[in-house]
Amino acid sequence: MIHTENLTRSFKHVVAVHDLNLHIKSGEVFGFLGPNGAGKTTTVRMLAGLIPPSSGRAEVVGFSVGRDNHKIRHHVGVLTETPGLYEKLSAYLNLEFYAKLFEVENRDQQIEKHLTTLGLWDRRKDPVGTFSKGMRQKVAIARALLHDPQILFLDEPTSGLDPESARTVRDAIAELAQGEGRTIFLCTHNLHEAEGLCDQIGMMKQTLIKVGVPRELKQELFEAQTVVEFNHMPADVDKLLDFPFVRQFRIDPSSLTMTLEDPALQNSQVISRLVEHGAEIRYVRPEEKSLEDVYLALVGEDATS
Repeated sequence: MIHTENLTRSFKHVVAVHDLNLHIKSGEVFGFLGPNGAGKTTTVRMLAGLIPPSSGRAEVVGFSVGRDNHKIRHHVGVLTETPGLYEKLSAYLNLEFYAKLFEVENRDQQIEKHLTTLGLWDRRKDPVGTFSKGMRQKVAIARALLHDPQILFLDEPTSGLDPESARTVRDAIAELAQGEGRTIFLCTHNLHEAEGLCDQIGMMKQTLIKVGVPRELKQELFEAQTVVEFNHMPADVDKLLDFPFVRQFRIDPSSLTMTLEDPALQNSQVISRLVEHGAEIRYVRPEEKSLEDVYLALVGEDATS
């Protein structure tokens, strides 16, 4: 669906995107993560046929970026960070205006379909200026879908939204991915959002650092660890952990975090010894690494802004 080879874009002497190599399958939700200035929006603009690359090549829906931009734009929808709607017009009239620009056939049916899907049909006659930020973003999503694109590019769709509005937009994206099987290219700073929505994620900082399934990236980057929470911790816990299979451990005031060679087989041995020496254990759980941990490990703490 999307394929790039050494895709590069420079602005004068500044390289915004360097040697980008991506392969995104049909029906996939792909999360594109990176700090401000990492080249995410520039990548979207190239793939949507809005600006040409400086070098390299890309194909979107089988069409060549730079040569077939007009055809690409007929097959993709783009949601920018700011919706850019006409606030004095109703939701319906906003979409009708853009449907005419897109030369959409069966405009009335398409508008009704997408407003209904996004839960806005009952508000179709209300001015967009009276809508919440989340509702306006849903109107903008409907606008991007009017011509039934095969690929939907979403650039920071929940940026600046309150938690309730952001959840409204995330639910709409999930429905589009699961219910309609569209290919979605999601640029976001929200790591929790990306982890919940995306099949694959790519870490970007001018160049592509890593691509993978979130769960597999966690397994690749971090060893499995076990956390033991205590009501009462026995004295000299460190001396009780002298098993040859204990690789490392960290003792906190009321918990123990340890790395074992094979946790599934060896956790019980450690727990039994702790209990024998007076431990009162509240619970035992695997330590859950998040996509934020992956992001910080790959991109760096200076890239969280």
